[in-house]
Amino acid sequence: MKVVRWARGLALLTLIAAGSASAEDSDRNSLAAHVRAANSRFNDVKAAVAEGYAPIPCASGIDGGAMGVHYVNGEYLKDEVPDIKRPQAVMYEPLPDGKMELVAVEYITSKGPAALEGQLFSFTGSPNRYGLGPFYELHVWAWKENPRGAFADMNPKVTCEHAHGK
Repeated sequence: MKVVRWARGLALLTLIAAGSASAEDSDRNSLAAHVRAANSRFNDVKAAVAEGYAPIPCASGIDGGAMGVHYVNGEYLKDEVPDIKRPQAVMYEPLPDGKMELVAVEYITSKGPAALEGQLFSFTGSPNRYGLGPFYELHVWAWKENPRGAFADMNPKVTCEHAHGK
């Protein structure tokens, strides 16, 4: 009898834990959904260019994966408070046919600690590989699933293989 009660208790705890994880995933997916809705205009890279974004070379990681080509808006880099509709960078994966596929956005600020809808930004100190002063950043993989998480820097499903000027 005690074994049955113990097993039921364990099953209940497992269900509660799964429910908590599901709620956490839902919150993360909620931010990605909000970012997607607020920035769907960037599906065509021409929209990013028209809004003042300019490309920088494709960024890949030493441990695999990539971020893709960042189109950065220099004016938005001056923003001190993150605005979901004004990402500082829009990220595209270069495809074999030369097209650019929207995969993510990045929010960047020099003021911190920073958060967007409760999600904390990562801190990057100086000196860094970008040649910038210290900053806070948040990647949101709102268009391409990232096995490392919706807010990870690099995505193993993204490649720079088809970027021009390799």
